[in-house]
Amino acid sequence: MTEIELVSVFTHLGRGGNPCPIVVDASNLPSAGMQSVARHFGHESGFVLPAPGLDSDYTFRFWVPRHEMEMCGHATIGALWALAIKGRLPGEQVRIQTLSGPVTGYVDRGSSGEPSVEISQPVGKVVDLTRAEEDEVLSALKISRGDLLDLPVQNAVTSRVKTLVPIKGGRELNELVPDPAQIEACCGRIGSTGLYPYAIEHQGERRFEARQFPKSSGYPEDAATGIAAAALAFGLLRNGLVERNSERITVMQGRAMDALSEIHVRLGFAGSRPVGCLLGGSVTLVESHILQLEDARPTADS
Repeated sequence: MTEIELVSVFTHLGRGGNPCPIVVDASNLPSAGMQSVARHFGHESGFVLPAPGLDSDYTFRFWVPRHEMEMCGHATIGALWALAIKGRLPGEQVRIQTLSGPVTGYVDRGSSGEPSVEISQPVGKVVDLTRAEEDEVLSALKISRGDLLDLPVQNAVTSRVKTLVPIKGGRELNELVPDPAQIEACCGRIGSTGLYPYAIEHQGERRFEARQFPKSSGYPEDAATGIAAAALAFGLLRNGLVERNSERITVMQGRAMDALSEIHVRLGFAGSRPVGCLLGGSVTLVESHILQLEDARPTADS
């Protein structure tokens, strides 16, 4: 029997967000059991384990139905929120080990008592794609260069590589209907874990809209992708679409899925040099589950 908190992360006005099963005590759950949870719910899932040493408070692991991931932003935020609700955090600052490296979580209850969570991400790296790689991305998205802003298509990474595709407008963005098999093949060739087309909603207010088409997660689109939004923030900085300061960048996602979500990113600087970012958003509890893993056994290709 496994206790699971199903939360929705990066909600907008209490709705939307990315559903995420969280196991707040996965110390006795093997890898096959974690994958079973992800397959049972069909979502990216987060698992909290004891830290292996004194340099961290917890180890977090993350699974999608098809494989384990090194890092998942919304699952990390959801897990910290669930731990806070259960009174199981050591303090307002939490040190987490992940397969992609250390992450620091910041949890503030504020005057309302509701946990507000942000997590650290390393400084982003942004690389322009070649013309041939751009053509492959456009083909996968079934669009032409006329659908793009006069900006490069780029691979950007904080924890996982995402491909940033600058679309002319929100209408064009939300009319995209790519082929998942072609997305997977394209991402494999350009070294990306997902295509992240984006549009400018209001540049002065630092509001943008995006969609995430993952490489091989077992579903065609994400309603909210924190790691991609963090990568996008560094792409926006590189392309001059946001000023060099730590004011909030808002990324809306999931509109085309009828699950509008809201992701917040704050870039961090040492002088004028970017050194990382903080990623955050609202969390709501959907429901609690007790899962018998024999009801969600891995399939033969696990």
